[in-house]
Amino acid sequence: MRVASLGSGSKGNATIIEAADTRILVDCGFGLKDIEQRLKSKGISPDSLTAILVTHEHGDHLKGAPMLANRYRIPLWLTHGTARSIKRPVSTLNLFHTSQRLSIGALDIQAVTVPHDCAEPSQFIIRHGGFSIGLLTDIGSITKHVINEFHQCDVLLLEFNHDPDMLQKGPYPPSLKQRVAGNFGHLSNQQAVTMVQTMNRSKLQHLLVSHISEQNNDEQLVRDILEPELADFGTNLVFLSQEFGCDWVKLQYGG
Repeated sequence: MRVASLGSGSKGNATIIEAADTRILVDCGFGLKDIEQRLKSKGISPDSLTAILVTHEHGDHLKGAPMLANRYRIPLWLTHGTARSIKRPVSTLNLFHTSQRLSIGALDIQAVTVPHDCAEPSQFIIRHGGFSIGLLTDIGSITKHVINEFHQCDVLLLEFNHDPDMLQKGPYPPSLKQRVAGNFGHLSNQQAVTMVQTMNRSKLQHLLVSHISEQNNDEQLVRDILEPELADFGTNLVFLSQEFGCDWVKLQYGG
């Protein structure tokens, strides 16, 4: 089982997960030509995708998904709330509810409801062969439900969106600052570290640091607050970029 990011940030997000003969794309926040090039950079042809899943309707996660699904006839999975924002017919559309369990090819997928300012947001835990990959971005606060669901992940893709001081001193208008820092916005570095502290870190092989704000955060700030929490556990720390995402991260037995 392996995972790679095709890009992470406010300008677009997409993640590839593979296991056995199944390959899924989670989110597609890039235009059609862009996502085709990003897939190619990872050695992937779009017509080899088993399915596309979308976490929520914001453009940096949904933008190219309907076009990609239609061009290559890929099953597109959305919550009922997210699907209401689709502007064009998609013949391969599949609908689900948050907290529903999905089976797509070799993958068992648990949809997890999260607090975010959109219609019916869902993040995912994806399992195969005793491994689990958690995707947890675009979430405004850490709930007990989220902690319980993501506690035992082998890989966690987690947003470290902003540093509170940088956000308050930064260029955003007051209304946007309030939205980002609110309970239905995005995680601060401190909130994300709190999430990591709740996890079984001896099981966590890889932590993929995602959705870092270009205006309101700094990679070194994240390292300074995060590395002490992982120093004793051997967790591999991977920072995702907006332009390239990250290379393939492979799960292995024995850590």
